[in-house]
Amino acid sequence: LTGVPREQRAFQYLLAHAIPGDPRHVLQTFDQWCYHCEHLSCVGPVKGRIVERLLEERAPLRVLELGTYCGYGTVLLAQGLPPGARLYTVEGDPRHAAVAEKVIRLAGFDEQTVELIVGPSEEVIPRLKEKHGLTKADFVFMDHWKRCYLRDLQLLESHQLLAEGATILADNVLFPGAPHFLQYAKTCGKYRCRVHRASLEY
Repeated sequence: LTGVPREQRAFQYLLAHAIPGDPRHVLQTFDQWCYHCEHLSCVGPVKGRIVERLLEERAPLRVLELGTYCGYGTVLLAQGLPPGARLYTVEGDPRHAAVAEKVIRLAGFDEQTVELIVGPSEEVIPRLKEKHGLTKADFVFMDHWKRCYLRDLQLLESHQLLAEGATILADNVLFPGAPHFLQYAKTCGKYRCRVHRASLEY
């Protein structure tokens, strides 16, 4: 009714309530908005703990996120990076990317730590090496369109963008579901698979 998209409304709430430069507080403020005001399909705190634990275990230096949306997952990933690491995040919707950019900078991450790339993942992935300097990703977080998971994983493979022993973390593979991606990951022989049980966000 206001003509202001809900992602923008969430950002206005962040501006009013979040502590700038404090990524954990930015995420908590996001959670408050999503629990009590309007639902946004961010990762959320429950699944967020799985992401944090895996980052701590793997300590990746080159991280790729597919599906920035409002920047919640980006801030979550960026705050768990070891020193000297870099995060590349890809968002296809320019309006969402505009909000995410402000959220990422509000949380205190500069362009040296987090590079936001705007464009469809199938166009961005083949250019990651030459245009953005990502030679190999140690950790990939997929949280974009579920129907694109398999295509984009195979694009990463064909452009040799996955480091040896890389971790691929994909959200919502059971619901709404990415059955072809799951089938491929389990049967192609390149990956060891594990399903993390979690509730839907918020």
